[in-house]
Amino acid sequence: MKIAFVGKGGSGKTTLSSLFVRHLAASGAPVIAVDADINQHLGAALGLDEAEAAALPAMGAHLPLIKEYLRGENPRITSAETMIKTTPPGEGSRLLRVREDNPVYAACARPVELDAGAVRLMVTGPFTEADLGVACYHSKTGAVEMCLNHLVDGRDEYVVVDMTAGSDSFASGMFTRFDMTFLVAEPTRKGVSVYRQYKEYARDFGVALKVVGNKVQGPDDLEFLRAEVGADLLVTVGHSDWVRAMEKGRPPHFDRLETGNRAALETLRAAADARYEARDWERYTRQMVHFHLRNAESWGNARTGTNLARQVDPGFVLGERVAEPA
Repeated sequence: MKIAFVGKGGSGKTTLSSLFVRHLAASGAPVIAVDADINQHLGAALGLDEAEAAALPAMGAHLPLIKEYLRGENPRITSAETMIKTTPPGEGSRLLRVREDNPVYAACARPVELDAGAVRLMVTGPFTEADLGVACYHSKTGAVEMCLNHLVDGRDEYVVVDMTAGSDSFASGMFTRFDMTFLVAEPTRKGVSVYRQYKEYARDFGVALKVVGNKVQGPDDLEFLRAEVGADLLVTVGHSDWVRAMEKGRPPHFDRLETGNRAALETLRAAADARYEARDWERYTRQMVHFHLRNAESWGNARTGTNLARQVDPGFVLGERVAEPA
């Protein structure tokens, strides 16, 4: 299951995504955690110190390797250099699976040991000095989008992505890559404004969206969220002494997380798991192609000097039953 956490800056989405990752790992589920936020804080939220977080390999720095591996023997892709972030898989492409070992994970993922179990952590990487003033952040997330486009995940396998804040996610087609999107909202006008914008943008793409109310302190806060987001409000989370200790770098064992907050995390998992039977791999593949053709026409063809529409394999549908390449 592919799960995104979104919300305005400061809403607590990184904290909640890290708690969800810990919750899944504690159950023994295989988890890949991805920090695709403009501010790279997921590693620290999972317990890495500053030096360990800084040493995580940036996915963008390994983009040539990622392209070459995923291209595989796909005859429609003449070279790795002609691949762009939206290039869809086709017959002969290599696919990524959650439980496997492969060169992409070897280069870009690092194991993070938690109280119970371990997860693979991948990060887009921070801006470098060369990027300042000239690079768009979405150029950094291209590697994440490419990997998600080539990812085949099954029941009880999880990829959890901490997305960039606000509505910036809509600058690419990555917002359609998820089985469930959890929007973290505070009980304030600013907190729910991102929800309204996200829901409006996602309306025509079949995005499954649920709101997680964060920093809810009483009945007034709860009533405000119910009035503003209606049935999309899935669960609320309040104050957590465990989270406060984690933010100080001294978290107790995860089994000491408050009962109410643990129950909230289980509600999130149940909501995500319930989407498994509703998966539509044909629509998923069709949306990949849609955004690839838009990007090709907008900038990709000119940049690569080739007609990227030819990369589309019209008979290919991504799914769990897609065979491994020979």
